[in-house]
Amino acid sequence: MTNEKTDYKTLLKGKMPKILLIGIVIAVFQQWCGINVIFNYAQEIFEGAGYGVSYILFNIVITGVTNVIFTFVGMYTVDKLGRRTLMLFGSFSLMCIYAVLGYCYFAGISGIFVLILVMMAIAAYAMTLAPVTWVVLSEIFPNRVRAMAMAISTFALWTACFILTYTFPILNSGLGSYGTFWVYGIICLGGYLFVRKTLPETKHKTLEEIEKEISK
Repeated sequence: MTNEKTDYKTLLKGKMPKILLIGIVIAVFQQWCGINVIFNYAQEIFEGAGYGVSYILFNIVITGVTNVIFTFVGMYTVDKLGRRTLMLFGSFSLMCIYAVLGYCYFAGISGIFVLILVMMAIAAYAMTLAPVTWVVLSEIFPNRVRAMAMAISTFALWTACFILTYTFPILNSGLGSYGTFWVYGIICLGGYLFVRKTLPETKHKTLEEIEKEISK
């Protein structure tokens, strides 16, 4: 019981609040980058792109396969390219894809081009933010507070997931498909800038080295 109290209090002391904040923001960003709405609302998204029911089912299968394949790509590259590099690549790629995807909906462009953009977005997410976020969260927290900090970050992540899922129909109704994807694009820009400013590369570094770099 004493150790738990000490761990909890440690999160509020010294440089730990900054490290915890970075973990929470990264966890929330993994959800608010918007990719999960493509899985949860695939039918509405593809309907908006002009697909019929039979094509929608086929496209959902394609996006699922893309997700699985590029998740393995991410697992293979995370130790080769580095966590920070993949996080930056993923957030920047999604920002660009959402900008173009939003324009497609705005201009009434539909069909295979939209499907390709959606697959590119899923591929970028599956090989970067999806797996790498969990790796980063497991590495940035010191051992003495890791369990508590991971629990808080994970709670923030799933809370963000609930908010994302709940707000997508509202955004889609109020802003349209194009406006919604542009909003997610702006969030990805913010995530890119945050990662670039606050997250050091954690590959092949000790916990002490990571804590020292983050705390600068």
